[in-house]
Amino acid sequence: MLTERASILLKTLIERYIVDGEPVGSRTLSKHAGLDLSPASIRNIMADLEEMGFVASPHTSAGRIPTPRGYRFFVDTLLTMRPLAQIEVNQLEHSLASSDPQRLMTAASTLLSDLSQFAGLVMTPRRNPAFRQIEFISLSEKRILLIIVTMEGEVENRVILTEQAVSPSVLTEAANYFNQHFAGHRFDQVRAKLRDELGRVRDDITRLMAAAVDAGSQAADASQENVVVSGSRNLLNVNELSSNMGNLRRLFDAFEQKTGLLQLLDQSRNAAGVQIFIGGESELLPLDECSLVSAPYSVNGQVVGTLGVVGPTRMAYERVVPIVDITAKLLSSALSHHG
Repeated sequence: MLTERASILLKTLIERYIVDGEPVGSRTLSKHAGLDLSPASIRNIMADLEEMGFVASPHTSAGRIPTPRGYRFFVDTLLTMRPLAQIEVNQLEHSLASSDPQRLMTAASTLLSDLSQFAGLVMTPRRNPAFRQIEFISLSEKRILLIIVTMEGEVENRVILTEQAVSPSVLTEAANYFNQHFAGHRFDQVRAKLRDELGRVRDDITRLMAAAVDAGSQAADASQENVVVSGSRNLLNVNELSSNMGNLRRLFDAFEQKTGLLQLLDQSRNAAGVQIFIGGESELLPLDECSLVSAPYSVNGQVVGTLGVVGPTRMAYERVVPIVDITAKLLSSALSHHG
């Protein structure tokens, strides 16, 4: 644990560094910390903080900058939140007033980006890939359109190619059998049950149902969660990131591929509120100079996804944390209201 004086100096140093982006010297600390300490005492405490790994000295300067460990201590124990102005809360409420869930996700992502001036992320909810009913329609002799209606009432279409022509009566019979026995199930559950049914059903219907299960599974996988990313270009304006094009490229690759982002946001799903990943802590953000501030959102009390802001470790956490927190609460409220 740090002494009270060391904590105050570390807090002052990080706050100054976030504002100015310059290494902070003992004279600046003396002026802003509000402590009655001699420059020598400040230098001694800073040397201790450096030894403990909370700050580092860039070679070119007499001042010091925070390390990821310093930021971690700062956000966990020293951070003073700055609540959003009512006008910003009103802007958020107004923007999250759509009744279309997809529009709400996109709006939340854009708002996070606009208010933070960094990149906004929203992980869309996992969909329930169970189906309510299916239908087969003959397109040509060996091409059949599979229509899947999900439990949420959404419609997915898939084309199935068959080896032999299938008569309309067989299509109707197969669809009826499917809907009667398997409606309300996921396609992976149907696959397991289908093995037990094989002996009881004619070959032509079995083949058609097996093809429907494969096509339905692909449709369910395709509709699984994704990440909506807004404002990634804002990160080009951040000196710590834009000064190293190789690093920036890795970050944009992460936005493009999204798998690491999904895993990272998935880790936040079980958090009680806002979670902060700093630098290399997550192993999924490719940069030490990056942080993610995230929070889960819910529909009718059930957590369905996560949202957040990716920016430099040198971000104004006291502002970004409330932005993420309120956006998550308002998105939960809007989705529950329309759900």
